[in-house]
Amino acid sequence: MIIAVEGIDGAGKNTLVSAVRQATGAEVLSFPRYDDSLPAQLAADALRGRMGDLMDSAYAMATLFALDRAGVVDKLNSFRSDGVILLDRYVASNAAYTWARTGDEAVVDFLGELEFERIGLPVPDLQVLLATDPQEAGRRAQRRAVVDKRREKDAYEQDSSLQERTYDAYCALAQRQWYSPWEVTSDAERILARIDALR
Repeated sequence: MIIAVEGIDGAGKNTLVSAVRQATGAEVLSFPRYDDSLPAQLAADALRGRMGDLMDSAYAMATLFALDRAGVVDKLNSFRSDGVILLDRYVASNAAYTWARTGDEAVVDFLGELEFERIGLPVPDLQVLLATDPQEAGRRAQRRAVVDKRREKDAYEQDSSLQERTYDAYCALAQRQWYSPWEVTSDAERILARIDALR
């Protein structure tokens, strides 16, 4: 079973994922995989202004994030038949941020086709959106950056307008139940109940 947890920066994804992992013993994988993936590392460099004008292209950035996930496609597909994995961000994150950056809803279909069909990533059994108010999420991200210097805010995190547009894009994806069922909540118990119902 594959459960994807989505939300803007500072929404509380790590907190929710940790609570569900403790209760289920599920494996956890976070995207982007900055420690293990060259495409993710290049994206991180771009977000910190170290790759020239690469970040200016929303499609180029989206492709790097998609290629990051392509590196673990076989591992993710193995959870179709055995075990539970919690994903801290997944394909919907790419769709929401890129839609917010471009203002073009068609990018959602482009990225769904790229990641799920061409790359062959498995569609999640459940997608969870943390519906944290963007202003509150921004305050949390700022506090986190002050406390942990390794979590310095990147260009996306510093752009409050982008975060708000991304939140709106996420809500639209959840409303249309993009690719699989969605749950909009911050309640770990509610997610655990959905997982039990899917088993």
